[in-house]
Amino acid sequence: MDKVFAGLVTRGTLTVTAADGQRFTFGDGSGLPVAVAFADRGAQLAFMLDPELRLGELFMEERFKVEQGTIYDFLDLVLRENAGEPDPLWAKALDRIRFYLRRLTSLIGRSAAQANVAHHYDLDHRLFRLFLDDDNQYSCAYYEAPEDSLETAQLAKMRHIAAKLHIRPQDRILDIGCGWGGLARYLSNVAGAAHVTGITLSREQLALARQRAAASQISDRLNFELTDYRDMAGTFERIVSVGMFEHVGFASYATFFRKCRTLLAEDGVMLLHTIGQCDGPNAPNPWLTKYIFPGGYLPALSEMLPAIERAGLIVSDIEVLRLHYATTLRQWRERFMARRDAAKALYDERFCRMWEFYLAMCEAAFHHQNVAVFQLQLVRRQTAAPLTREYIGIRETELRAAEASVEPRR
Repeated sequence: MDKVFAGLVTRGTLTVTAADGQRFTFGDGSGLPVAVAFADRGAQLAFMLDPELRLGELFMEERFKVEQGTIYDFLDLVLRENAGEPDPLWAKALDRIRFYLRRLTSLIGRSAAQANVAHHYDLDHRLFRLFLDDDNQYSCAYYEAPEDSLETAQLAKMRHIAAKLHIRPQDRILDIGCGWGGLARYLSNVAGAAHVTGITLSREQLALARQRAAASQISDRLNFELTDYRDMAGTFERIVSVGMFEHVGFASYATFFRKCRTLLAEDGVMLLHTIGQCDGPNAPNPWLTKYIFPGGYLPALSEMLPAIERAGLIVSDIEVLRLHYATTLRQWRERFMARRDAAKALYDERFCRMWEFYLAMCEAAFHHQNVAVFQLQLVRRQTAAPLTREYIGIRETELRAAEASVEPRR
């Protein structure tokens, strides 16, 4: 075990207590100390054989305990190392098996898609209210300044997306994976779209989206449906999808982009916002897949772009949001931990440990690993979007002024 951790940590200070009581210290003694302990020999063996899956499980089972610091401090310490020893051969073999199985595991039909969404997004909405912003934005925020609050950054994210969509007053918009409807309301209420149709596979999200739309002054310009994107019909001048593409499945990329092309008007604009891999295709994280996002897969641009091209769409703009999600997750994690007792009242201690690990692991990954958020603007005609990117800043200024004059978006 000492050899495993010696390869993981060369900077910082980590103390590991083995199941037999032996204590090992790793690192160079710098930084805030972190101390962890294994409850039994089985936990040690499980961690060494398959840390990607078993670490989270052991933390949930309280067989891997953090005695000094937090689980985020531990993950931050081990993931920030880039100069450690190579992974053991068995860990490399597991990773390659998962990589080659990704096409098979991402064959997601309609019933599987519904079940995958329900697993996560149909949790009690009071859980999400514990850590999300007032508008229930459950995707990467956009930090125009490092000190921005979560509410400010989420509003900036919607503003940034609306500006890129270059919305005209007559435009009908399709929001694929609309969540609780916050972006749809913004696009209608602030950006001035003629009508927005939001689709989701989450019954909980649908109910709240419809409730909030009915209570707004723009209910006649909003429509929310429980619909799979594959079953949509019609033509839309604008299409937007935020945080949904990660659930499409690698094997369905061609289907997704062909459908979007069919739905997009000849002079239409689409904005796709998705988490992605910056260093090429990779296997999905097994713990996240098992406990948090079944069927989830993070695309690489090298996987997306061929499917986009074959579908007959043109990439008119790509922006990579680096580190914005790390800050978003930090604010979510801090809010969740501050209200952990309320989450435990809704579920139980094991659930809280699972969600603490989820938020901490994702935050550390966005800080130290090659994951980021891609925003792709897609068109059918090269003339559909303005010639330069100058319009984005101009439109953001206009939207910022409009936000002050509309009803609250809650």
